[in-house]
Amino acid sequence: MTTTKTRCDIAAHISEKILSVLAQGAMPWRKPWDGARAGPALPRRVTGELYRGVNIILLWSRAQASGFQSPFWLSFNQAAKLGAQVRRGERGETVVFYGAAKRALPRREAENAGQSFRFLKTYLVFNADQIEGLSRSFHPPASLAPPMASAAHEAWFAKLEIARVLSRDIACYMPSRDQIAMPALAAFDSVAQYCATLNHECVHATGAEHRVGRDLTRRFSREARAVEELIAEIGAAILGAHMRLPPHHIFDHSAYIGSWMNVLAHDKRAFLFAAGQAQVAVDWLLTKSPAPEACDVAA
Repeated sequence: MTTTKTRCDIAAHISEKILSVLAQGAMPWRKPWDGARAGPALPRRVTGELYRGVNIILLWSRAQASGFQSPFWLSFNQAAKLGAQVRRGERGETVVFYGAAKRALPRREAENAGQSFRFLKTYLVFNADQIEGLSRSFHPPASLAPPMASAAHEAWFAKLEIARVLSRDIACYMPSRDQIAMPALAAFDSVAQYCATLNHECVHATGAEHRVGRDLTRRFSREARAVEELIAEIGAAILGAHMRLPPHHIFDHSAYIGSWMNVLAHDKRAFLFAAGQAQVAVDWLLTKSPAPEACDVAA
């Protein structure tokens, strides 16, 4: 089931959902989704393809709130085609679809006919846990993969060809030097914490012009720093899920929540934008250096 809401309506709906979570002091991309797993399982379509961008956050948030274990999400019709049925009374989750189409115009405007345009629409999906009659393949056992070894993550980082310098007590990306500053591994409580922190800084580093290129000042002005931090937070969570890292980060970004809420309140498309930019950053990082533990690539 799809809707004909405008892009503005869709963006406002998503902003309201994210704002309601942020208002509780939580971040919907940093929940301990499933203690039995090494990290948050990336949500999958009926075909097994991975969801992307904002849809990952929306489905993670719903999975945590409802206690769903399966990573698979299907529409009502997709379930029916498999001979399965959504249980009566179950509530679906909204996901978005970006597409492109050719513009159909009257003959008198034929010179402009065929021009492509992008569109955005929503549809409802249900977790496999809400559906009866699905095969066992839609309910895979929880991954019990061991924590990532530091050597594996170091090998992954080396392929990115991003400069890193040792720091005493701060982790950050320095755009003027195009360098990541990181404390030594011993300064962290765990290898996973170190890896998650480095992932966060790697997402920041993708903003350099010779990588993805990301200039937020024109659109967000004084809020550009907060939006960049939002992109890095979301990107690090998605990247960590590819690596099956625990959703953990050394820094407490609760101080940013107020800024993020302010941005989302004034720009209904800000979260869609940030999630999209985070996905672009993750795509660049995984193309440059595939994830060492889980080489899942979103279709």
